[in-house]
Amino acid sequence: MSAPLSRHHATSVAYVGLFAALMAVLGLVPKIDLPFGVPITLQSLGVMLAGCLLGGLRGFQAITLFLIAVAAGLPLLAGGRGGMGVFLTPSSGYLVGYALAAGVTGWLMRWLPVHSPRRAATSAFIASALGGIVFLHLLGIAGLMLFAKLTLQQAIWIDLAFVPGDLIKALLCAAIVHSVAKAMPDWRMGGRTSCHA
Repeated sequence: MSAPLSRHHATSVAYVGLFAALMAVLGLVPKIDLPFGVPITLQSLGVMLAGCLLGGLRGFQAITLFLIAVAAGLPLLAGGRGGMGVFLTPSSGYLVGYALAAGVTGWLMRWLPVHSPRRAATSAFIASALGGIVFLHLLGIAGLMLFAKLTLQQAIWIDLAFVPGDLIKALLCAAIVHSVAKAMPDWRMGGRTSCHA
């Protein structure tokens, strides 16, 4: 009985490490700097994918591992940024929110229908939109208010600049989930115990 548990644990650790590495790879894509101190990057796509494909717990663990590496000074954020200082900038709400958003996205994905590739893709878009956009952006707005000293209205207007791009990322996440569900029908979307739930 202990061998299967060990294999399951090893697989979970491998997936957590893999998605932390995916976040670093997405950081190699050049960022687009905006005047208010929060860049546009591709790394929020990794947050959505971690939640949808790994589930809430492992998605949270993967992004937390990535953020720990960033805090330790590794230049893994888009533009080669790293160190504790990045968590004291106007973008800190989004950065801290990455791990929590992956958890929320995964939790939502766990309860949405995934019994066909098309349904899994639709559920991935919904989970990504709610967890990876709405929830993450609320934390981002809080960070803008705290570190950029903006009013709530100003922070909301600035945050709206990220919504169109993040909707495209949610669609891309849904397309990737569709491909995974089609090629690997036993993949446990959202970390659920039954792949056909």
